[in-house]
Amino acid sequence: MLLLAVAALGLTVLLGATLAIVALRAPLQKPPRVLATLHGVCATLGIVFLLLALREPTRGVATGTQSFGLVAAILLLLAALIGIVSVVLHGRRTRFPGGIAGAHAFVAISGYVILAVYLLLG
Repeated sequence: MLLLAVAALGLTVLLGATLAIVALRAPLQKPPRVLATLHGVCATLGIVFLLLALREPTRGVATGTQSFGLVAAILLLLAALIGIVSVVLHGRRTRFPGGIAGAHAFVAISGYVILAVYLLLG
């Protein structure tokens, strides 16, 4: 289940990077709805898979990474919350502030890196 979470969230990272590139190239245009929807769906699936994986026996005790899964889940849920705020702002036709977009990316990528370490060292 953990491998599915890493795969789904890896796809989420790639879609998010694509959305960021599109937004930087054409800042006055809205990003393609299909990409944004896929980004959200993959993120949701990845977080669900991660939460299910955390119900499995604890891993990473020998390497001291046993808490990395929980830390990654918290960071990714925080990134999802920031993403939901962006969807609400987008629905109100308000331009998404760059600082919030940067915070969303920073928190999400931090969570993903910690999750990858948890998978590889756990």
